[in-house]
Amino acid sequence: MPQKATDHIVKSFDEELRRLREQILAMGGRAEAQLGDAIQALARRDSDKAMRVIESDKGIDALEMTVAQDSLKILALRQPMAKDLREVIAAIKISADIERIGDYAKNIAKRALQLNQQAPLKPTSSIPRMGDLAIKLINAVLSAYANDDAEGLLAAWRSDESIDEMYNSLFRELLTYMMEDPRNIGASTHLLFIAKNIERIGDHATNIAETVHFLVHGKPIDETRPKGDTTNVAING
Repeated sequence: MPQKATDHIVKSFDEELRRLREQILAMGGRAEAQLGDAIQALARRDSDKAMRVIESDKGIDALEMTVAQDSLKILALRQPMAKDLREVIAAIKISADIERIGDYAKNIAKRALQLNQQAPLKPTSSIPRMGDLAIKLINAVLSAYANDDAEGLLAAWRSDESIDEMYNSLFRELLTYMMEDPRNIGASTHLLFIAKNIERIGDHATNIAETVHFLVHGKPIDETRPKGDTTNVAING
């Protein structure tokens, strides 16, 4: 009988850790979809979709709260060690990064609403390409997390530099538009904020990659984080 009781406890602990990971992946899937919808709302000038993105962010916030509560419960009742402890800590850290990705997607949608009330500006077409890179990065790091694939995520981790390079190019293009015609300043400013939001999303995705690597190996990635943002301007949306 004592052996059966022990087995039951171990199995229930495994189930708690599995459910925690499933919650993270569900949360990440929502954030990825939210970003995709925000980019579409901008590209297609779809204000209704932008409003839905803004409203849907509440669901991501609720999931983060659930992850936090379940993680604290596991820490208090199970007192996990080694990889089990890293699993719980990783869930807390990854959920925080995903929540921020959701916030940035919401910010993009809010600015899309503003841009939809103005005449289209040519650089708007560059945003979807940048957003697509960010979405692929999010998808890659979440897949690595789902499969404990620390090696596979390294390529994704390095790809954040491509997002930074695209941001730098768009930054310079938009500055040119603003200098050529002051009437472009309003719309260009919104696009700059949107581009910066996407660049920050890439940073949070690389945070997740680093957390997954630590989860699997118990040590940080033994490389300098790739960083290509050379604008040296703090733009927060």
